[in-house]
Amino acid sequence: MMGDGIEPNAFTFSSVLKSCPLESGKALHCLAVKLGFCSDPYVRTGLVDVYARGGEIVSARRLFDSMPEKSLVSLTAMITCYAKHGELKEARVVFDEILERDVVCWNVMIDGYAQHGKPDEALVLFRQMLSAGVRPNEVTVLSVLSACGQLGALEVGRWIHSHIQNNGIQMNAHVGTALVDMYSKCGSLEDALLVFESMNHKDVVAWNSMILGYAIHGSSQCALGTFNTMCRSGVNPNDITFIAILTACSHTGLIKEGWDFFNSMKDKYGIQPKIEHYGCMVNLLSRAGNLEEAYQLVKEMEIEPDAVIWGTLLGACRLHAKTALAEKIAEFLVGKDLANCGTYTLLSNIYAASGDWEGVAKVRTLMKSSGVVKEKGCSSIEVNNRVHEFLAGDKRHPKSREIYSMLDEINGWLKAYNYRAQTEMVLHDLGEAQKEQSLEVHSERLAIAFGLISTEAGSTIRIVKNLRVCSDCHEVTKLVSLMMGRKIVMRDRNR
Repeated sequence: MMGDGIEPNAFTFSSVLKSCPLESGKALHCLAVKLGFCSDPYVRTGLVDVYARGGEIVSARRLFDSMPEKSLVSLTAMITCYAKHGELKEARVVFDEILERDVVCWNVMIDGYAQHGKPDEALVLFRQMLSAGVRPNEVTVLSVLSACGQLGALEVGRWIHSHIQNNGIQMNAHVGTALVDMYSKCGSLEDALLVFESMNHKDVVAWNSMILGYAIHGSSQCALGTFNTMCRSGVNPNDITFIAILTACSHTGLIKEGWDFFNSMKDKYGIQPKIEHYGCMVNLLSRAGNLEEAYQLVKEMEIEPDAVIWGTLLGACRLHAKTALAEKIAEFLVGKDLANCGTYTLLSNIYAASGDWEGVAKVRTLMKSSGVVKEKGCSSIEVNNRVHEFLAGDKRHPKSREIYSMLDEINGWLKAYNYRAQTEMVLHDLGEAQKEQSLEVHSERLAIAFGLISTEAGSTIRIVKNLRVCSDCHEVTKLVSLMMGRKIVMRDRNR
């Protein structure tokens, strides 16, 4: 068009800006200024969107602020820009300025919260959206299901599933996969499987979701069987498939199968292993006690190992009481400036488990001088569509008195069963009685106690913890399940 000497107008610019990349957008911006179209609201909105999509937040904001009148489209473009890059406070400020929001505007803000680790806020905003009379669409449910999966909010997830069925939202591969993922993460593998089997079209993402669902539930043979069924149906695995299947192998110590899958990536499917695949193999070998083999694999990796892989080795050193190797790895990480909170915490725990309190003090001093803050353990439970969160020793909950009364009952039952607390799990220099008291108020126990007093007898209790569940709480949870006749589903960051 330009070559034919035909001058563009404002409509030309607003049309072509919708799909162009950043560098082309900058050139068009220059031309729009030159031809006098930059003040046109549609052209300026298109330019805001170009800079927003390209990650140039400052340029997008400068253009946005210079607009005399801001349309809903330009406001939504600015929210998208902030939300996409994790600037959620700034996104919310712009969002709150809008008096009449459409579904796209709500979706962008809800998805921003869901994608950047704020699922609570995503669900709160979703409820506000419903109260405002705005009808959710497919994009809404995908974001909300992601938030439900992160929180373990099964009842909200089930409500969304019902909404999909009753409001004409198409059960396509995207929605079906999101439901499978949500149900798996919320501890309802049965529901995940029902959705998966009802899907007419299953792409590789859907198969991956089901395989990973089996993996995180420890159903490794089902995961392997699903992988074989997928291949027979003509769907080729991708790199994510192998992360899922190697995760399944690691949870049940399938070393031979793990190596077979890992080697087949390159040899059979032409997929180059990434850092995540090496991480899965290191985890598989380490958990099975093959620490030297795992360490050798790390040293021979074609990719530079990251802090996660070294952290996996450190965790195995703690599990198998290999203090010397742990010190060697930790020193390497500190020297390479790769040490993080997990590195210091694991090393401190290794020293504590062996009773080396001087070593513990040394690591904690190092943490303090490095400005590293240990992440607090938090357990959550969903009751009546609301997620309740607990920290260790927490007394902030309105039902705190009843919760601690139930804890006393649980402790009475445990004594009647002659249960001996695994006080070696307490990584502080305390007396035996104090160690037992410390274990009794772990966050997961508070969540279980709250679940027992707040839900119907015989109903399932589902707990989500942000860190690993200690082995003592694991054993106590099994005993409480047995004594109360309750199914208890516990989810931590690994399983």
